[in-house]
Amino acid sequence: MSVRTAMRYVMHRITEHPDTGVTFEAECLHCGGKSTPAGDSAPVDTACLSHTGRSGHAGFRRTRTSFAMVVRAE
Repeated sequence: MSVRTAMRYVMHRITEHPDTGVTFEAECLHCGGKSTPAGDSAPVDTACLSHTGRSGHAGFRRTRTSFAMVVRAE
């Protein structure tokens, strides 16, 4: 008895999860000071600029966090 395998290819895409938002944050590379997480990058960028003005620290790690899901492409 032989067994046959049928392969079926279905196109998929990755998208942001609809029930979650995007979060922006920044951390100073010199002192570890952190911005308040926000749903928009502008307040985080403003916090980095203010921190640089007060401290002279110019390096930041900026992160954008989102949740994704893979769905069938229709």
